[in-house]
Amino acid sequence: MRLLLSGGGTAGHINPAVAIAKTVRAHEPDSEILFVGTPNGMEQRLVPKEGFPIKSVEVMGLRRRLTLENIKVAVNYFTSIRDAGKIIDEFKPDAVAGTGGYVCAPVIKAAFKRKIPTLIHEQNVFPGLAIKMLAEKADVTAISFDETRSMMKAKNMVLTGNPLRPDLFDPVDAAGVRRELGLPEGPVALMFGGSLGAERMNDALADMLRSGPVSFNLVAATGEKHYEGFMESVKDVKLGPNVKIFPYIYNMKEMFAMSDLVISRAGAITVSELCALGKAAVLVPSPYVAHNHQEYNARYLEKNGAAKVLLENELSGAALRKAIEDGVGSPDSLEKMRLASKKIGISDGGETIYRELRKLIGNK
Repeated sequence: MRLLLSGGGTAGHINPAVAIAKTVRAHEPDSEILFVGTPNGMEQRLVPKEGFPIKSVEVMGLRRRLTLENIKVAVNYFTSIRDAGKIIDEFKPDAVAGTGGYVCAPVIKAAFKRKIPTLIHEQNVFPGLAIKMLAEKADVTAISFDETRSMMKAKNMVLTGNPLRPDLFDPVDAAGVRRELGLPEGPVALMFGGSLGAERMNDALADMLRSGPVSFNLVAATGEKHYEGFMESVKDVKLGPNVKIFPYIYNMKEMFAMSDLVISRAGAITVSELCALGKAAVLVPSPYVAHNHQEYNARYLEKNGAAKVLLENELSGAALRKAIEDGVGSPDSLEKMRLASKKIGISDGGETIYRELRKLIGNK
C-alpha cells in the first residue's frame, strides 16, 4: 500500500495518524508511507521520531473573527491545495488519509480533485472544522464515538474508535506494580493532567492534601514543569505511604492496570484508552481547547454511566476529595462505571481503519 497521511497542529491529530501508519506497516511491511504537515508544526518532530518521512505545505488557520487576515488565509488555502497536489502527484498514493488539523483540509481536497480514495478520521465526540468540511465528499469518515453521527453529515460514516497503541492491552501484574510502589491495601486513585500537567488540577490536589490525610491510595503526576512548585506547596504535609507524587508517569499502562479510579483531563485518546480498558473515571475537561471538545468527550462518558464530570470552575480540594471518595467508597458504583466504560470502549480502532483503507484500495 502507498499511503499518504496528513494531520497536524496538536499531538491529538498527529498521534492517531502515526498509529494508523504503524498498523498499516504491521500488516504490510513493504508499504510506502508519507506524511504531509506544516513546516513548523509539532508533526515535524513527532513523525520523523517514529521513523516516517514527512513533507510540508504552508497552511494558515482561519481566524475565528472577521478580519482582513482571513483574505490572506483564503489565498494561502488555494495555494496549499496546489502544493499538496504536487506532493500527491509525485508520491502517487493508493489512498490519502487525514486525521484533522487545518493542514489536513488542502491535502484531502487535492486528493478529491485527483479521484484518489480518501479516509478522514475524527478523534473527538465533537467534530473539528476540517473534518466537518471534508466529510460530505470523503469516501470514509471514521468516527471514534457513536454520538458524532448526529453532529455532521457524511458520505459514508463508519464507527472505528480511535487507533490505540497495541501494547496498552498487554498483560500486567497489577499486584506487582502496587508492591513496587509500596502502596498499602485499599483502592487506588490515579490522577494526572496530561503530558504537561494541569495547574488547576495540581492546585486542587495540593489543597486536598493540605486539608488532611486521604483514606485511599493516591498516585498522581503533576507534569515535570510543575513538580518542584507542587512539592514546595505541600512541604509541610506529612504524605503517608498511600500517597505517591511523580513529575511524570512513563509506565501509564501499568498504572492504569493497578488503578480503580482515574482522575484526568478528557482528551480523545485518554478517554478512548479509559473506555477500551474499562476504567471508571472522574473527568476534568480542559476549558482551553477548541470548540470545548473535551467537555463533549467527558459528557458522552458521563451520559453512558462511565464517568463523573467535574468542571474546572467547580474544582477545589474539597470537591476533588468528595469525587474520589464517592468513587472508590462504593464498590457497586465503581463496578457499574467499569462495565459502562467497557461497553462503549473500542480496542481495535487501528485495525478497523486499516480494513477500511484496504477496502478502498482493493487489490492494489
